Amino acid sequence: MAAVALRQIRKTFGDTEIIRGVDLDIEAGEFCVFVGPSGCGKSTLLRLIAGLEDISAGELYLDGARANALAPAKRDIAMVFQSYALYPHMTVYENMAFGLSLARHGRDEIKSRVLRAAAILQLDPLLERKPKELSGGQRQRVAIGRAIVRKPKVFLFDEPLSNLDAALRVQMRIELSKLHAELKATMVYVTHDQAEAMTLADRIVVLNNGCVEQVGAPLDLYHRPRNRFVAGFIGSPRMNFIECRLGERSDGGARVTLPTGAQLTVAADTGGTPPDAQVTLGVRPEHFVLPTGGEADLVGKVVVLEHLGGETFAYVETPGTVGGLLTVRLPPDTPIREGETLRLNVPAQCAHLFDADGIAFPRGHGVATSSAKTQTRQEFL
Repeated sequence: MAAVALRQIRKTFGDTEIIRGVDLDIEAGEFCVFVGPSGCGKSTLLRLIAGLEDISAGELYLDGARANALAPAKRDIAMVFQSYALYPHMTVYENMAFGLSLARHGRDEIKSRVLRAAAILQLDPLLERKPKELSGGQRQRVAIGRAIVRKPKVFLFDEPLSNLDAALRVQMRIELSKLHAELKATMVYVTHDQAEAMTLADRIVVLNNGCVEQVGAPLDLYHRPRNRFVAGFIGSPRMNFIECRLGERSDGGARVTLPTGAQLTVAADTGGTPPDAQVTLGVRPEHFVLPTGGEADLVGKVVVLEHLGGETFAYVETPGTVGGLLTVRLPPDTPIREGETLRLNVPAQCAHLFDADGIAFPRGHGVATSSAKTQTRQEFL
């Protein structure tokens, strides 16, 4: 395994800059996930590490050695693509052994490496089958096995699960987590699916428009997003954003006025931001509370209900909500029906506050409470 370091990496295609000065350190043995929307540059950044694209500016270091000019074959990196790219006329064993044969490894060593990789990936019963006889998940495991037998210093994965159905993606996520624990190898993984990022990563790199928005452990990004982009991208369903006005500072944090006129004190340090400034309140769907009586912070009409068995999501029409509808997670046995009015309280200790530029205010240490006097706090939904 090897560490990977990127120093002010840039990539341009003609006059278009795709990667805009990325600085990043990936520790040896780390599972690092690049995540972001389509076109953000995550696959391009992976290809720059692999040597499949030339670096326009900046420095790339693999295991401490500058690698800008190294050919892909000299970087000791194995890459697994979205497409399985298996040879249809070869067996599973032959597909996994082919690269080692080209590198002129001995027959006994090839057999030893292939059998070990097959055991790790539970491919032992499939070694004599052709790719057409395999399921999508089995083909992807063969593609991963072909990378494992090379014993590279770094594994690169470019959206390897996107061709699989939902159930197989879950299964393969488990397999990849077990593989990382077994090999203790450096892995860099690209996906647009933030659920994959949250479940697989030691650290997540959130990319947007060729720039790194934030780097951190999955739960750090979930609980302490740096800006509205990260807050809206990490978490499923995404965070709700409600436009509101900043009031006077209080001992517990910052006081804000919601479009309904209700006031909350959010545990945030707004510094010198003047009162009445436009700010954005962020609340995750799972953090709303159903009031048992008294005042409500938000009231709206339920437009759509999604019953998913273990949980229900309500899409609620409320004033001031960015995007028009508020997403609320409810208990699976909720009596609420479409067209009815839903009353909600915002647990201010879980709320986030963003300035007019979308930058998160630092979280305060005070205990924040709602102004709803008769509100009873229940456990978060």
